[in-house]
Amino acid sequence: MTAHLLRIGDDIIAIHAIVTDEGVTLIDAGLSGDLGILTAALAGVGRSPADIRGVVLTHGDTDHIGIAEALRARHGVPVYILQADADLATGAMPARGVKADAWRIGPTLRFLWTGLRRGALRSPRPSAVVAMADGDVLDLPGRPEIIAIPGHTRGSAAIRVSAVGALFLGDAITTRHVLTGAEGARLAPFSDDAPRTRVSLEKLRGLPEARIFPGHGPEFAGTAADLLDALDLRRID
Repeated sequence: MTAHLLRIGDDIIAIHAIVTDEGVTLIDAGLSGDLGILTAALAGVGRSPADIRGVVLTHGDTDHIGIAEALRARHGVPVYILQADADLATGAMPARGVKADAWRIGPTLRFLWTGLRRGALRSPRPSAVVAMADGDVLDLPGRPEIIAIPGHTRGSAAIRVSAVGALFLGDAITTRHVLTGAEGARLAPFSDDAPRTRVSLEKLRGLPEARIFPGHGPEFAGTAADLLDALDLRRID
């Protein structure tokens, strides 16, 4: 099976597509206005939303579920999420009310403008999800492996796709703080329990993948062990 990784959107909010001969798997679903940029990006590699076989969510926050319901309703695409975040994603429980740890006006306004421009105020929640569990390997293009990393939310997941040598960590980490603009790997803001995130991430230490994608910010080039060392150095600083 040949597979390649397609990055859609930008470093503020990105969607990732695993494109294979069998079809496409989406990692996270951005904002509700992102269907157009997704369709254009897929067309560039000779695919369409009808080729998507599943959406795999790293967690249930609104800036990660945006087009999941549209794909489910229009194309029958199943939406996968860890059981612990299923109610958050579907709206069966209220959205989290975690406060920002720090902010600067310029980066904060850019983040808010991106959200408004791409539909953050109209985020239809998936009306049905498929619960996945820690250790699952989904029968989807790229064979994504699910690793539970609770902390940012109770049901946060790392998605390992060995076919493209990548780990997708959602909002467990960020490489560019959306509210301050600060560069470099760090635990993400708006977390339920950031110290727990750091403990959870230790599960990834021995993995060989050398491309790591956060939900917000550019790619981290290095292994999980490199990432963990970078996080710990920042804590010492």
